[in-house]
Amino acid sequence: MADRSDSRRSGVRPASSKRRPARPSSVSIEGKSGRTRRTTVPREQSTTYKLLIEYEGTRYSGWQAQSNTPKTVQGRLVAAASQTFGAVEIGGSGRTDAGVHAAGQVAHLRMNKKAAPDEIRRALNDELPADIHVIRVEPVSDRFHARHDALGRVYLYQISTRRTAFAKPFVWWIKDRLDVDRMAEAAQLIAGRRDFTRFTDKRATNESMSVEVELADVAPVDDLILVRIAASHFLWKMVRKLVSALVEVGRGTLPQAEFDRLLNDPAAAPFQPTASPSGLFLEAVIYPGEQFDRPLLPIVPVSTILGASVHRKRNA
Repeated sequence: MADRSDSRRSGVRPASSKRRPARPSSVSIEGKSGRTRRTTVPREQSTTYKLLIEYEGTRYSGWQAQSNTPKTVQGRLVAAASQTFGAVEIGGSGRTDAGVHAAGQVAHLRMNKKAAPDEIRRALNDELPADIHVIRVEPVSDRFHARHDALGRVYLYQISTRRTAFAKPFVWWIKDRLDVDRMAEAAQLIAGRRDFTRFTDKRATNESMSVEVELADVAPVDDLILVRIAASHFLWKMVRKLVSALVEVGRGTLPQAEFDRLLNDPAAAPFQPTASPSGLFLEAVIYPGEQFDRPLLPIVPVSTILGASVHRKRNA
């Protein structure tokens, strides 16, 4: 996926080139008590950095800081940064729901101090819990905004075809045998711009439900079935509902024609089942000048190759 000048090759719909006016912004900081306070970093006095972050979302109530929920990823990051650097603003490329993971979340960090990127990375990781890790820090323009500047997002979902003792927090285990070819055929129907109202729990608002999906791929890898969806943005629970529908196609309980009707017929009833958050990863966020070309591979593998090898050796 590339920059907005080559949207066909990028696989992500270019975002609007209109800029929002520079203005101070605020963010919730979570204290040990679980309460929040507000802090503001004036844009004209700040230094801005771009953060690449990975986290296991199992024990968090999602990305976004909330006044009534003490455990969020954004809240932990703000608390860690403010511990060392004082007043900060941290904004992410988008929300992830409770229990959802990220291998490539992007955030902007604004603060009133200047520091070397490696110093910031080390300071944050020293304060963060083990299930949140800052991979990279780089200085960027003060106008950079992690959400507004993003061209697209890529999500990866991991369905396990076997019970696993090690990867349970990172997969959705389906006991039934799934027809992967049938799922892959149905996934090709998802690409394009359409109204995804029937694949979200979001109530009717003034916000558009139209989403440009650039690609949707399904492939088996070892004991996993991987589903990757790339789009301009995503609605609440949209990926998990699409994955759940594809699973029903693979089971043979949802005909492909009915799946197509759910995608395209405004009169169709909303699709209710929602896949477990445990198998979902925010894989990447794409910005101008960047390209995403990672092969369709697991983020947390599930394989019986090692066990099978030992078994054969014992019986040789």
